[in-house]
Amino acid sequence: MIILGIHPGQHEASVCIFNNYTMLCAVALERLTRKKIDGGRIPIESINECLSIQNIQSKDVDAVVLGRGSFPWSYFTHFRGSRLAEGIVRKALKAEKNKNMERELVRYGHFNSESIFNSNKFLSDYGFRNNIPVKFFNHHLAHSLPALFHTNWDSALLYTADGGGDNVQYSHRNFKEEKIVTLYGDDIEMTRPMRIDSLGLAYGFATQALGYKINRHEGKLTGLAAYGKPVAQDELENHFKIDEKGQIKTKFVNNSAMRSFIFDIAMQISPEDMAASIQGLLESRIIHSLKSLSLKYNQTRVGLAGGVFGNVRLNQQLLEKLGLTEVFIYPAMSDQGLPAGGILQFLLERDGLQEWLKNRYSLENLYYGRDFGSKIDEYLSKNDDIMAITGNPSANAAKLIHDGKILAIYTKGMEYGPRALGARSILAAPIDSKINDTLNNRLGRSEFMPFAPVVTEEEAQKIFEINNTNSYAARFMTITCNVNKEWRKKIPAVVHIDGTARPQIIKHSINPLYYDILKSYTALSGIPVLINTSFNAHEEPIINDPEECANALLNSRVDAVVTEKMVYTHKKQ
Repeated sequence: MIILGIHPGQHEASVCIFNNYTMLCAVALERLTRKKIDGGRIPIESINECLSIQNIQSKDVDAVVLGRGSFPWSYFTHFRGSRLAEGIVRKALKAEKNKNMERELVRYGHFNSESIFNSNKFLSDYGFRNNIPVKFFNHHLAHSLPALFHTNWDSALLYTADGGGDNVQYSHRNFKEEKIVTLYGDDIEMTRPMRIDSLGLAYGFATQALGYKINRHEGKLTGLAAYGKPVAQDELENHFKIDEKGQIKTKFVNNSAMRSFIFDIAMQISPEDMAASIQGLLESRIIHSLKSLSLKYNQTRVGLAGGVFGNVRLNQQLLEKLGLTEVFIYPAMSDQGLPAGGILQFLLERDGLQEWLKNRYSLENLYYGRDFGSKIDEYLSKNDDIMAITGNPSANAAKLIHDGKILAIYTKGMEYGPRALGARSILAAPIDSKINDTLNNRLGRSEFMPFAPVVTEEEAQKIFEINNTNSYAARFMTITCNVNKEWRKKIPAVVHIDGTARPQIIKHSINPLYYDILKSYTALSGIPVLINTSFNAHEEPIINDPEECANALLNSRVDAVVTEKMVYTHKKQ
């Protein structure tokens, strides 16, 4: 059964395709339009790209699963009178305004999405077969299910947190004895007044207060926090309390009041102290909430998802402070990951939990975009300003890196989610911290956290505090860990001021080219680590197609590009 998942969210719209329980491909809208976190509409470009990757057509799709995001007026069946007239006028003027389904459902006090959506028109407009299932998924359930599906756990807490979705900002679910019990965050919350309790939004407001963009630059604050003191943490915590159910509650009457409060604090203290204070608030409140729930339900494993858990420092603190047996963060933890979770919800409802659990599998990689294969070599080799270096690609790439060059790897399908994991990555030597300034300058970035290290599975425990509790998460750069003291001065470019790093653990079977470059570099340098950062300039999405790759090389963002077949450099270098 071919199932198409679509998230038409206000930001990070994305699409994926499953064949029953197997994910076949996934592409975020931003990677195609080149607009960071693009959304607010049905992502037709991503739909077409996923269909094309699988060499199928709309008529081959057997079910469509949708998030409660933005749709044209004409798809809503409850618009009548003046509201319908407004929609007709807007369409005639070519200024049709999409409407958000979540807001419409809250407005009418129910959660029956299908009752207000013209599925037949949607199916017809996009070329799908008539009368195939069209189902809507719950935002936070879709966040949480992949964090369970890609484990072999027999019990766990599933905890989500983000800026908001389906009228809530969190969800808590207890998985035990082959049952998933929703503790908070189900569809019934669509019928209740919205609560103003989002730590994700509070962190976003702090990001704004320090002059950065909300939903874009929160990671800068995570890095900056280590340079400051949490002088305002207590004041912030007074406005975020944990109730007897482990739920986070605030005193704010609306989001504007929360924003004004945070902005006022930010004006009184240094940026470093503000970052440390909001980071301290996030850690203390989430830890308190999860501790309450883990003790109550006797759980030592936690599956995490939602944009808040893009905060790698938080994830480390949760693991260590709560003494968990294991933590797993779904790598596409932001709204990009929702279509996959939505399909898993569809399958859960179709087959029941026992069958669903039988189909679980460990997540090996996130290479779910288009694999351009030899097309990248064809494109680069025909450019008169680009020169190929003959010989073993991994050995040649390692030699360039050892000589201080900045190199991009372009292989396999583009990564799903926010992290570059060796398909569209920039690699550099970690032995001199000055490389961070060089990389930031060439990529137009301003980061307070060092770049991430990549390490082989065989060497990981020698360099980092890696064990069974965090090794799975560390495959996908979703958690920081302490760097062993004897290695901190050897690889300063990837070690933060607090002695931590955000490693990616790799093995040969997943990405041989990536692995072999690292092993070849180790043979030259004695250092079993490379810098891995995403292949993109500031405010750009991760590189997708060959043209974008070539432009990065020609514009001197990188010194060289390595593919499965060859290393390429700019002739003018």
